[in-house]
Amino acid sequence: MPTAAPTLASELRIAVGRASRRIRAERGDAGLTDTQFSVLLWLEKRGPLTPGQLAELERIQPPSMTRTVNCLADEGLVVKDAHPTDGRAVVVSLTGAGKAEIAETRRRRDTWLAGRLATLTPDERTQLAAAAEILRRLADS
Repeated sequence: MPTAAPTLASELRIAVGRASRRIRAERGDAGLTDTQFSVLLWLEKRGPLTPGQLAELERIQPPSMTRTVNCLADEGLVVKDAHPTDGRAVVVSLTGAGKAEIAETRRRRDTWLAGRLATLTPDERTQLAAAAEILRRLADS
């Protein structure tokens, strides 16, 4: 008998949350917070953005994003340049060091997860591959 949707929802929420936290624990050498790393990812995906745009994407207040951007700039992971059309604003861009931090964090996370997946049976990995596709569909809905 299939598991009832509310029960499955609770079980999946807990399992996915725990797995996500464990994967996020694997970080590059900069020891960034989740928000700081997320900002780097937004800049990689979208290109240069203003702190206001980043705050909107992260759903946080602009002053919090300003502090986050300043920390990343102090670490050399982003650079702030004058906005081309608004003299009061800045545009934040990813540096080579920021790109390297993204690559290293991804490498560590993939290595950790691949090591855990290697301990599973081929059938379990097949089941997870199918589940990954289902989870992608749920996330995109």
